[in-house]
Amino acid sequence: MTQPDDDFAALFAASLQAKPLARGQSVEGTIVRIGREVALVDVGGKSEAVLDVAELKNEAGEIEAAVGDRIQATVISTQGGVTLSRRLARRAATERQLEDAFRARLPVEGLVQDVVKGGYEVRVGHSRAFCPFSQIDIRSTRAQNPEPDPHVGQRYSFLITEFAEGGRNIIVSRRALLEAEQEARAAEVRQSLVPGVVLRGHVVSVPAFGAFVDLGGGVQGLVHVSEMGWSRATDAAQVVSPGQEITVKVLRVEEGTGKIALSIKQVGEDPWVGVPNTYEVGQVLTGRVTRVAEFGAFVELEPGVEALAHASTFPPTGRRDGWTQEVPVGRTAAFEILSIDLDKKRIGVALVPEGSSRAVVAGATSGLVEGARIVGKVERHERFGVFVFLAPGKVGLMPTSETGVDKDADIAKLFPVGSDVEVIVLEADPAGRRIRVSRKAVHDAQEAAELREYTERPGSAAPQSLGSLADKLRNALGGSVSRRD
Repeated sequence: MTQPDDDFAALFAASLQAKPLARGQSVEGTIVRIGREVALVDVGGKSEAVLDVAELKNEAGEIEAAVGDRIQATVISTQGGVTLSRRLARRAATERQLEDAFRARLPVEGLVQDVVKGGYEVRVGHSRAFCPFSQIDIRSTRAQNPEPDPHVGQRYSFLITEFAEGGRNIIVSRRALLEAEQEARAAEVRQSLVPGVVLRGHVVSVPAFGAFVDLGGGVQGLVHVSEMGWSRATDAAQVVSPGQEITVKVLRVEEGTGKIALSIKQVGEDPWVGVPNTYEVGQVLTGRVTRVAEFGAFVELEPGVEALAHASTFPPTGRRDGWTQEVPVGRTAAFEILSIDLDKKRIGVALVPEGSSRAVVAGATSGLVEGARIVGKVERHERFGVFVFLAPGKVGLMPTSETGVDKDADIAKLFPVGSDVEVIVLEADPAGRRIRVSRKAVHDAQEAAELREYTERPGSAAPQSLGSLADKLRNALGGSVSRRD
């Protein structure tokens, strides 16, 4: 059983801990009595606080609370006892309460009734107040003679900024409360802004270089156009629009300036994670040309995975940048994967000619072996010979001595850039870095074939003068020739 001395000590300690209440302070208390005009609320002081019973009633005039209920209220006066207001932010009923709210800088609820010269007429409790146009919102929402006005008929919380002539002259501001809320929200948002955090925000504006996003409390960050998505974007307006709600990831917050860099694409997984399991060298896939540079064309294989078709993988045309006509931006075509570099996130591809099958494409490279007979395109001329495009990334050298023409002949005229030339591979290392071809060997092979056909005819004999052609061909090819049909 608790001793009386113990009870007295506990009460005495509690009284010492009790702090005096201040005007404007929010408190929580228990209703201990409800009378006709006022209710008494225990807020932990020496005596109960007073609350107008009207503030416990709903719109129908019915009391919504009972003795023993816990309520939240605001201290509006400490003179002659503590006076509370539970619904001061919703409805101030008397001029005394309005004056108390003005002095304590407490919000009151008001109904915007009409548009008057320079602002709005606002009904606050039983009093009329005036709110200038500039004080109804943070941003100007008033257009030229809007019909109807968006604020008329709305019930807002206001701060009384001027109370004069006994309440006959009251000026209120909604903007002051909104700015205070925004500042509090901004401080809260900035505390949460660390690299890697994911937030929701609203797009405020979309210039060409990106999108400004409101993260709350007026705190804005920038999503650069390069961070719009894993797919390459050149115009931010094609991805987002003002007013749109989006999810972003904080990349960094610059010290000093406070600038916030955001990303949309990094909210999701990097598509390159799946590249090792999806792509392989030799694979033929459909891709879309996204842009063309001086050195090649960029091809999107899937959103966020781009490959490069280097200029050297296109057959020469004889015209400067003629290869670009094969890959206009937006074209969708088949491309063969030539190389994959996971560390550098690079994929090399080559355009597959229309109508070519997978087997033909694969054979273009695998067929570059000694003795193979293929058709290439003249790529360029040097004083020592002609370079011939054989396959994407594979160029062979045809020495001048292997062209089959006189050494004093005009090589550039006889083998114009972009023209087809049939050659036989004389030498090809496994890596394909050194390939030597011959047009002269093709002519020798043709002569040998004609000789063989002639000698195999019934009743014919090979002329002695042609007997050395086969020897010449064997010497040119090292003793063997294989023809690739």
